Amino acid sequence: MKVAIIITNKKASQNIKEFLTELPSNMFLHEVDKDSIECENIDEEVEADLIVFATRHQSESRQASLTCHTQGNWGRAELGGKEGELGIAPALYLKEFYLELKKYSEEFEGDVTLEVTHHGPSVGNACMFVEIGSSEKEWTDKRYGKIIADCIKKVFVKKLSGKSCVLLGGGHYNSAANKIMERTEYAVGHICPKYALANLDSEMITQAIEKTIPKPSLVALDWKGLGQEKERIVNLLDEMNIKYKKSKSMW
Repeated sequence: MKVAIIITNKKASQNIKEFLTELPSNMFLHEVDKDSIECENIDEEVEADLIVFATRHQSESRQASLTCHTQGNWGRAELGGKEGELGIAPALYLKEFYLELKKYSEEFEGDVTLEVTHHGPSVGNACMFVEIGSSEKEWTDKRYGKIIADCIKKVFVKKLSGKSCVLLGGGHYNSAANKIMERTEYAVGHICPKYALANLDSEMITQAIEKTIPKPSLVALDWKGLGQEKERIVNLLDEMNIKYKKSKSMW
């Protein structure tokens, strides 16, 4: 598997780059002088099976965090990509990267978590983001740049196999997804958070399933995290004849 590591002009990305020396033979760096969400169709510039953006996470809370996620828009395209278009989620590598990050929890003074599917860019290949958050203090901290770089070199040389699922419900920093990754045989691909559930229709559910690799065998439901959309979504899944489980029943 050929892996392109995208390095942007942001401080966190440059920090990670410092430690991406002596890369395994299946990986290479591709540098761009712009933000990751501006890298529309970057798969046309690089020849790779998997595209990994090594960059920053930014939040209003400024909570220190190491995160990973795939990209796409459940609704409006406010930060790159296209409206109602999801990327291709490499579920097994999301799981492996998250579990590798967790090994560094004692060294990191913050949260290690999966984020839900969000923002652009539109990319035609499997793609994921690995990020340092959430303020300049963390973006420039060499310890955290090295952690992300070490995980990149360890994870993306592996040939992985396993089961995947799509997750519906819960928060942006998705504790149900974290638990599925940690406690079950399943890897989580696309995650639709509670705040985006109103956009979820049969077309978006089909897209989430078809654009998760490997193809999911079920949809996991964060039951409490579905809120008032619970009945509508369960009825929709029943109509589509899609297997689903409450996430808590999986661990």
